[in-house]
Amino acid sequence: MKALELRVGAKAAKRLEKEGWHADLIDGLIGASGGPKWLILGRLDRVVISELLSERSRPLDAIGSSIGSWRHAAMAQPDPIQAYDRFEQAYLTQHYASAKPTVPEITEVALWLMRTLLGEEGERHVAEHSWLRSHIVTARGRGLNGRKPGKRLIAGMGMAALGNAISRGTLPASFQRVVFASSSAEPLTPLFDGFGTQYIDLAESNVFNALMASGAIPYVFDGVYDIEGAGKGAFWDGGIIDYHFDLKRLPVDQVWLYPHFNSRTTVGWFDKFLPWRADQQVSADQLIMICPTDEFLAQLPFGKIPDRRDFGKIPERVRETYWRHCVKESQRLADEFHELINGADPLAGAIRL
Repeated sequence: MKALELRVGAKAAKRLEKEGWHADLIDGLIGASGGPKWLILGRLDRVVISELLSERSRPLDAIGSSIGSWRHAAMAQPDPIQAYDRFEQAYLTQHYASAKPTVPEITEVALWLMRTLLGEEGERHVAEHSWLRSHIVTARGRGLNGRKPGKRLIAGMGMAALGNAISRGTLPASFQRVVFASSSAEPLTPLFDGFGTQYIDLAESNVFNALMASGAIPYVFDGVYDIEGAGKGAFWDGGIIDYHFDLKRLPVDQVWLYPHFNSRTTVGWFDKFLPWRADQQVSADQLIMICPTDEFLAQLPFGKIPDRRDFGKIPERVRETYWRHCVKESQRLADEFHELINGADPLAGAIRL
């Protein structure tokens, strides 16, 4: 049974056929929202950063929302493997005093996880990396969604969900896309067109808050307010707008690598609840997706990868054992990707999009 699935668009396939895998092949890297789902990709990410991209000689645009931006922050460290190791260990052992932790308690754990990931000078390394250009996606609340948690925010989120069910085009009335990007990065069009997108220069002084905002799920942990350089407002999880990103809007003349949890994507967070928009098969000419096969996922405990629902459904000790097992199994994804990028056929076993 194969663990890793390679899905390739037509333009990306032509590049791979002509050039093979090399450090400068891809123009961009995508990191989706997904909370604990990232644990299945950590070992794969290590191969991407330490083998595929280790000899990189030109800029790489790394777009991330929520945990996707946190993964890219680990990649930007001087020793990314060490950063991944300490973040993974902290994530696996996160502890809550109560079975139903409060928003302040979850927020405190999230702050601890970020401090662990970044270490002493991690913010500077993210802001000043020589070739990894971060694009940390957040959502600034508009109207009622610009409030701190309370009845008005509940009403605002409800109105946003209802409007989105009618048309995604209504969502900009509730949220503005704010992208904290490396100062050398250029706006990514048409990917980030719409939603009143605002670009803010990343600096050592705002990296931490930008990353925290990118993962700030309303009513799970606190939003971040008035981030330096971005002005006033409540900044929330970037996945509200860009959960898995609208891949049909990737820049047409580039090749993008997407390590993902499975072969299906959902554009925005509210779309998760809409069967006609959720879990869509990907089709994009310029995309290279690497993800677990359905067979691999089915043989994991509970028949799935870790997710945020595990916190409420699985006792803490059982959850940690289950998550550790998934991490151990995920080494197979890393091993197969290592074999692929070092093998004779760069498209071995590929599914054409």
